[in-house]
Amino acid sequence: MWFQKIKDAVIGKALDPHDRGVFHSISLIAFFAWVGLGADGLSSSCYGPEEAFLALQGHTYLSIFVALATAFTVFIISASYSQIIEVFPSGGGGYLVASKLLSPGIGMVSGCALIIDYLLTITLSIASGSDALFSFLPLDWHQYKVAFAVGALGLLIILNIRGVKESVLVLLPLFLLFVLTHLIIILYAISHHVSQSSAVIHSTIQDVATTTNTLGIWGMLLLIFRAYSLGAGTYTGIEAVSNSISNLREPKVKTGKKTMLYMSVSLAFTVFGLMLAYLFYNVHAVPGKTLNAVLFESIAKNWGNWGSVFVLVSLISEALILFVAAQTGFVGGPSVLANMAADRWFPTKFATLSDRLVTQNGILLFGAGSILLMILSKGSVKFLIILYSINVFITFCFSQLGMVRHWWQERQTVKKWKSKILINGVGLLASAFILVSVTVVKFEEGGWITLVVTGSLVGLAFFIKSQYKETLKLLKRLDTLVHSADLSVSERESAGNEIKLNPRAKTAVIMVNGFNGLGLHTLFNVIRYFGNEFQNFVFVEIGILDAGNFKGVHQVSALEEKVKHDVSRYVQFMRRQGYYAEGVTHVATDLIAEIDKLGAEIFQKFPNAVFFGGQLVFVNETIFTRWLHNFTVFEMQRRFYGQGIPFMILPIRV
Repeated sequence: MWFQKIKDAVIGKALDPHDRGVFHSISLIAFFAWVGLGADGLSSSCYGPEEAFLALQGHTYLSIFVALATAFTVFIISASYSQIIEVFPSGGGGYLVASKLLSPGIGMVSGCALIIDYLLTITLSIASGSDALFSFLPLDWHQYKVAFAVGALGLLIILNIRGVKESVLVLLPLFLLFVLTHLIIILYAISHHVSQSSAVIHSTIQDVATTTNTLGIWGMLLLIFRAYSLGAGTYTGIEAVSNSISNLREPKVKTGKKTMLYMSVSLAFTVFGLMLAYLFYNVHAVPGKTLNAVLFESIAKNWGNWGSVFVLVSLISEALILFVAAQTGFVGGPSVLANMAADRWFPTKFATLSDRLVTQNGILLFGAGSILLMILSKGSVKFLIILYSINVFITFCFSQLGMVRHWWQERQTVKKWKSKILINGVGLLASAFILVSVTVVKFEEGGWITLVVTGSLVGLAFFIKSQYKETLKLLKRLDTLVHSADLSVSERESAGNEIKLNPRAKTAVIMVNGFNGLGLHTLFNVIRYFGNEFQNFVFVEIGILDAGNFKGVHQVSALEEKVKHDVSRYVQFMRRQGYYAEGVTHVATDLIAEIDKLGAEIFQKFPNAVFFGGQLVFVNETIFTRWLHNFTVFEMQRRFYGQGIPFMILPIRV
């Protein structure tokens, strides 16, 4: 009892998925979605514009072209993902888009790339935020930086297990502080240099001429393209909205597109504004300081004491926004993993929901993975940033290619298909260019590690899928009984009175999961081993809500109807055989907890009941069959024995 009280205090009380208001209470409106999902992109303004600006090697006025190209890319990628949201209103991240529009295999590669990218997003964001915060502290304290980062990850894990909305609400003030301080800086910088626009244009033309004379036209273009590519971290996080549609408020498409608009405008404005401000104030690299720090000090130096306070608050807000950015990984990563688990690329346990209606196993996996990576890398931002931003463009390319193919195939039915294919086509070209550039630039520095890890994850996914396929083939052999049972049910009912219930008669309570060969084999084994010992048969099925079907009230209702229909087929079959039969159904997130509760109620009604569950027995059992397949029947037996209720496990050899 004490454990439950601690759990409720830390994680929160269980939510009722049958409550029609629960979707409203846990979903995000566009503004909160912008906070929870847009922080990753906005946080990149702490390092993305700086990398691009410094890559110009002193040709500062060329930064205008880089800034324009970056802002344009933000809008084009955001517009293309808004189209993806329209086509995939129930959720269309890089995994689902590539799976449905290209092939399941390509979709799996895209999903694996996203999983690694989200893992790096979490780790890099926390490491960068820790670096920024500890820069204000004495050097003696820096030895505790990794421990602090691990603690921050632990806090985010708890917040996300409580629920996405609760984690966003906690981080909201930090996000707004960043937005406000950077809005003031950018507007101040631009408003004080509007009158110098003609001089800026003249200097830009002069810089273009000088660079062309020195490097040649192709050399200048290469310099601009390199700077543009090195700022690629700016675009990470844009895809997070389409990956997390299930977390958005109805109508989901409208909310998703509004969130994309907030993200694109805020990100493009921030990146473009900062790069212009670097130019206006002639910002140069200063050892031990970021360009943003140099910029803020240059602007606020004449503001007196308030200026010093503002600079401090602004820099702290940059540190804190990086912690908020990690939230994007905790929202998007488990969502992608859950979708892939539902398709059997990864263990199905990662698609299940906790009683807080979140993908708890995925959150724990990403949290543990980030903690491990943080410890192994010793929180080195320099090392982590080399691994970062390659994978997201793999996903971008596959998503855009899939959409281009989609619009071409649908050109006869979609009126504005040309404008739509143009948006995704330009997005594909930009993503492909950045992918190749970033991979080439970062490969020898350590980017190859990301590709090796992603490739290994792809290999693991293929292996897991093959294991599930083999099991499915074995289970199909059992399904031959389904046809026979259906024929028996469909036959004309025999004459006679309806069988009356005798609750004190011996009763077989059979756990089933759908009307299939596994359930029928369990039923027939009960009859085979016990003959006519049982007069009553009760069939129990719990419909499990997971990431694949928990997307709205209608999906929950559809699952309830399916479960009832499956159990009714068992009931009809046994009544046709001359037995009393009834069904017990429910929809829940936790099978064991629900069975535990229902079992006591059933045993109270049928005091002479024996519970039965079927368990697959593999001829060649391996560590993978034990890891991938559900052995909850043994946990059921343990729970029932604790209540003094008889429970028998019947082996089904495949």
